[in-house]
Amino acid sequence: MAMNINNLGNNTPVKQKIDNQAQVKQDAVKSSVSNEQAKAVRQDSVSLTPQAKQLSELQKKAADAPVVNQKKIEELKKAISSGEYKIDPEKLAANIAGFEFELEKA
Repeated sequence: MAMNINNLGNNTPVKQKIDNQAQVKQDAVKSSVSNEQAKAVRQDSVSLTPQAKQLSELQKKAADAPVVNQKKIEELKKAISSGEYKIDPEKLAANIAGFEFELEKA
């Protein structure tokens, strides 16, 4: 019985190597396509809670509020400390009620 020591008649190992290379290429192409599809489908999104929206609105209102009049504050401090500042209880009650009404609306 003669044996082929050079393995010239048997192409199986070479064929398997070529088949493996082809399979690796196919897998790489599939992986690349699926990665591109994933990138195309994936989108970033942000959603704000109702509390965040309300906070944003309050920040806008605060930014639009008038700036503090420091000169008027100093005049009121002087009037209070000297006893010249008189409080109208009815006007004060009306202002407090109006302020509370505005808080309920917000």
